[in-house]
Amino acid sequence: MAHVPQIKIPATYMRGGTSKGVFFRLQDLPEAARTPGAARDALLLRVIGSPDPYGKQIDGMGGATSSTSKTVIISKSSKPDHDVDYLFGQVSIDKAFVDWSGNCGNLSAAVGPFAISAGLVDPSRVPHNGVAIVRIWQANIGKTIIGHVPITDGAVQETGSFELDGVTFPAAEVQLEFLDPAAEEDGVGGSMFPTGNLIDDLDVPGVGTLKATMINAGIPTIFVDAEAIGYKGTELQDAINSDDKALAKFETIRAHGAVRMGLIKHIDEIATRQHTPKVAFVARPAGYVASSGKQVAAADVDLLVRAMSMGKLHHAMMGTAAVAIGTAAAIPGTLVNLAAGGGERQAVRFGHPSGTLRVGAEASQVDGEWVVKKAIMSRSARVLMEGWVRVPGDTF
Repeated sequence: MAHVPQIKIPATYMRGGTSKGVFFRLQDLPEAARTPGAARDALLLRVIGSPDPYGKQIDGMGGATSSTSKTVIISKSSKPDHDVDYLFGQVSIDKAFVDWSGNCGNLSAAVGPFAISAGLVDPSRVPHNGVAIVRIWQANIGKTIIGHVPITDGAVQETGSFELDGVTFPAAEVQLEFLDPAAEEDGVGGSMFPTGNLIDDLDVPGVGTLKATMINAGIPTIFVDAEAIGYKGTELQDAINSDDKALAKFETIRAHGAVRMGLIKHIDEIATRQHTPKVAFVARPAGYVASSGKQVAAADVDLLVRAMSMGKLHHAMMGTAAVAIGTAAAIPGTLVNLAAGGGERQAVRFGHPSGTLRVGAEASQVDGEWVVKKAIMSRSARVLMEGWVRVPGDTF
């Protein structure tokens, strides 16, 4: 019988923040996958190794976690005053599904370095030594990200002394600015608070009525108090991810919150929207031992935050959720702000399972509506491997 040969596609495997993903230039994809649709999704699923009923992604590039089941497509920008367009695909591990509904804040740190190295940024905008400013159009949510990429001897600098909790080794610092991060998607208006309230009573069958801050900033996120759902805010992954009842509870909260936010019309639709919204729980500062063994003291943080991603407790913090945290912390009266002690603030340091992270945001009221000009945080990025990925020729 005839055997279908594999095809190879230029690709780069990169770490960005506390995530990893397979990066492509749009122009390098097979022609059928250069436009959104079934062929593109089928290709990316096969590259990553999904759907995998074993949950391991052994036959692909994925790492069997939400942080490592990711794909990125970069192209020269079609938008004025932008260098590149950045499209992010969150690949389901056990289902034949690629979620295009949101951004990945962690991999955003790798977009600028990749774009420069891939020749997608005008060389005149890249200094021989210094910092290159890469203007990124985040195509999933229609927002601008500014990446500050260190350059040494005309090349992207990847090594350095910047340490990021959740990443084992130090690297070069990449500062990110998320401009006007209040998300506008799926018919949800530009308001950061789709319900019009800083805190809502969210009725969740089987759980109860929870106080919740539901915000569209960075990524749609539902914040609840840790104590209200039986936690302290110091939990690590095993405490949540080994508890099937807890995972089901968080998914129920997520579904009902998504309906209240206007992201879906019925809770049954949540199965087709795995990437967004996120659910996070917050608590006042307390000491704990991070997953690395590092001691985090109550005095080291302004608050504690734990967040769910793709049905599991995240090992650190999603970059986009960090934007939501920083934004909500800057607005007096949200659950995040109250957990941090209340009042006005332009930056917050929060504790997550792997350690701590600082994020800043500039909030103000305009005509009675809260707006945030930008959120700022630092990550790092590094090329892990480059060359070609291979998939069977009949994949798409």
